[in-house]
Amino acid sequence: MSGRIRLVLARLGLDAHWRGSVVVARALRDAGMEVIFLGNQVPEAIVETAVQEAVDVIGLSSLSGNHLALAPRVPELLRRKGTSNVLVVLGGAVPPRDLSALRDAGIDGVFGPGSSLKEIISFIQTRVGERQAQALAGG
Repeated sequence: MSGRIRLVLARLGLDAHWRGSVVVARALRDAGMEVIFLGNQVPEAIVETAVQEAVDVIGLSSLSGNHLALAPRVPELLRRKGTSNVLVVLGGAVPPRDLSALRDAGIDGVFGPGSSLKEIISFIQTRVGERQAQALAGG
């Protein structure tokens, strides 16, 4: 993997649940990643910041049940901007019945209650490394 992983982390919409996103942000930072923490934002602002900051990952948090309405907008907006190489992950209270719809919409990973910080960090490091290797190989 080349360079430090850069990511934007934000809570979707008006989600008032902040503790989990702060804990994850700190863990990612402690794992050597550069974290740009936006707090509460709409998908358009999240994607705009991600493009401006040339991040590898967008991390979304949702505990208020808005994940099906807002999370799919993020990969859609990335595709529209020609930036589909950004990994998009979602954490929060996501019912199992919603997982396939989120993955079909372009969410690369979903981490629900009980996911370990180690699991989240490993997933991001592995997937970003794979994408960087593909880019270097020209694919």
